[in-house]
Amino acid sequence: MIDIIIASYNEPKSTLFAVKSFLKQKLPKDSRITVMDPFPEVGEFLKREISDKRFNFFLDPGEGKSYALNLLFQEYGSSNKEDLFILTDGDVYVSNNAISEILKSFKQSSVGCVTCRPVPLDKRDSKYGYWANLAFTRIHQVRKRLSDKREFFECSGYLFAIRKGVIFDFPLETSEDSIIPYLFWKKGFKIHYADKAEVYVKNPSTWNDWTTQKIRNIKAHENLNKIAPEMPRTKSLFNEVKEGAFFVLTQARSVKELYWSILFYPARLYIYLKAFNELKKHSKYQDGWRGESLTVSTSTFD
Repeated sequence: MIDIIIASYNEPKSTLFAVKSFLKQKLPKDSRITVMDPFPEVGEFLKREISDKRFNFFLDPGEGKSYALNLLFQEYGSSNKEDLFILTDGDVYVSNNAISEILKSFKQSSVGCVTCRPVPLDKRDSKYGYWANLAFTRIHQVRKRLSDKREFFECSGYLFAIRKGVIFDFPLETSEDSIIPYLFWKKGFKIHYADKAEVYVKNPSTWNDWTTQKIRNIKAHENLNKIAPEMPRTKSLFNEVKEGAFFVLTQARSVKELYWSILFYPARLYIYLKAFNELKKHSKYQDGWRGESLTVSTSTFD
């Protein structure tokens, strides 16, 4: 069984597009698409719009994305390692070859996790769009290098897949795309980067949304120091400086982009300092599309 789980939060039109981006692909016979959302009206909307029997709606109890995923991991779990979970979000959509590329990657029995390539929908003609393209380009290069060298790296929560029958739950206090790959790595599985499988992402376009999203991500990754202190870190302030400090300046194609590149440095430092300060004050990590952490400008269609 291939279970595609789409985590959404009251974004019915975007989620509908996300579901359709899977349904139009050639899915294996035993496939199921489940949208988990805490709003019943989202489920009612999707059921009216989607008649495909492979579609299912799960009413998220509202305790956070990780909590809901753990419930589905246990409900849909299997001891067959050929069965898969494919995890994505309702505010993104995938390329037409995403499923075939993911399945191709799992032909290697040593591979436990497969992560795909996030591609920004944002153009380079705005500061935040340019910043998104900078970050995604460098992340792509780093993941490709680490995957080719068969070293550990974290997955992209926008779209990644795992074998069933290996883990049945994971800690709630950090992001699933960080801790799940490590749990597989500890069990001897490799992580593969399927860079031809793309997932299209609308990034924040305001300062408030940009800082909210990035600070949340940093806090989730810093929480790994408590949950899995021995885990190799691929996302940290040190690695960001190491991998990106010079790279950022090489990407500018105009004076305006060079200016935005220079602004990128203090902006990134600010969010790290703010995240560290909030963690010091015992501010807990919370799922991104919950309550006050919702980033409105990242919604694709709603």
